[in-house]
Amino acid sequence: MHKKFSYLDYYILVPFLLLIGAGVVMIYSASSDMLAVAGADPTIYLKRQFFWVIVALVITTIVFLSKIDIWRSDRLIKGLLIMTLILLVYLVVLSIVHPAAAVNGAVAWINLGPINIQPTEIAKLTIILYFAFIFNKRGPKLSHGQIWHNLFGPIILAGVITGLVLIQPDTGGASILAFIAAIMIFSAGIPIGWGLSFVTLLGAFIPLGINLLKKFPLPFLEHSYQYQRILSFLYPFQRERAGGSQLVNSYFAINNGGWLGRGLGNSIQKKGYLPVPYTDFILSVIAEELGVIGVAVILGLLFFLIGRIIYVGIRAHSTYRTLICYGVAAMMFVQASFNIAGVIGFLPITGVTLPFISYGGSSIVTLSIAIGLVLNISSTEKRERAARSKKAQH
Repeated sequence: MHKKFSYLDYYILVPFLLLIGAGVVMIYSASSDMLAVAGADPTIYLKRQFFWVIVALVITTIVFLSKIDIWRSDRLIKGLLIMTLILLVYLVVLSIVHPAAAVNGAVAWINLGPINIQPTEIAKLTIILYFAFIFNKRGPKLSHGQIWHNLFGPIILAGVITGLVLIQPDTGGASILAFIAAIMIFSAGIPIGWGLSFVTLLGAFIPLGINLLKKFPLPFLEHSYQYQRILSFLYPFQRERAGGSQLVNSYFAINNGGWLGRGLGNSIQKKGYLPVPYTDFILSVIAEELGVIGVAVILGLLFFLIGRIIYVGIRAHSTYRTLICYGVAAMMFVQASFNIAGVIGFLPITGVTLPFISYGGSSIVTLSIAIGLVLNISSTEKRERAARSKKAQH
């Protein structure tokens, strides 16, 4: 155990700790005024997030200390797939028989009393582990023939999981799952033409769909919550009273912050203008309170962490380990990009949270497992390189 800690990758650990620490501070800042006005304890979300951070650190340590080969066992992968499908099917059934359970237009959480579980977060980890497992086994076949035959099954399974998330309807979560799958397929050793075509088609789907809806409005979707969000994205100021206020107030927050911000705790837009500012719009609060500089520091840490994870994947001597790193980096990158794009009006608001910063137990637990896996891979690779070097010297 002590030997494994001696190979700990601080280029991953330090940004991870700084980000979750910044998240706790900003969640308290973004939520305390709103709770105080409502007559509630202003530290409720601070305490909850702090609890989840402690849980996350414990989980990260356990995953880091585990044997990496445990995570590629048939039993674990099958168990994860079955659990993910059961939870997602349950949500679909719940959305049909109990539509009142929808939050912001989607039935995406399972209430277990004191905690809520978001199965989409489990699905992200499931897709990463399953694709790393299956493509590690089929790697030579993917690059030397029978490509479609070996891709068909994994793509269908990932499509079913993504489709179940889309039915909730959670378009943000479904898009993230699709991009994780696409990037991992691209990284699995298939010919570059196949990979580029797949990712390009997937990347073009969202802007193409938005432009089509802009030119050809669909009246039968008028009462759809997701459709209203797209319209609010396209015409935020014209539809300020019909859903566009989120984006408009996000613009105001960013403008108010300037370069240096109004100071920690001094955001105006969090005081009833931005709904639930401690979740998907927490970056707007950071921009208003800490300015462009503060946002740059937070995003700099996040993208440095993503870059380091990719670097660990590039240097890994196992296809399985490489794909795990690429999958984790893809998950974090796509989720961060969707959140940033939603806050600044480049994409419709999808409810996607900012990794490590936004409030949410399911998200921080999923991310902690992912970070634990990458730390485990980095440590294992360092020990193996040291052993090879020592053996070569003798």
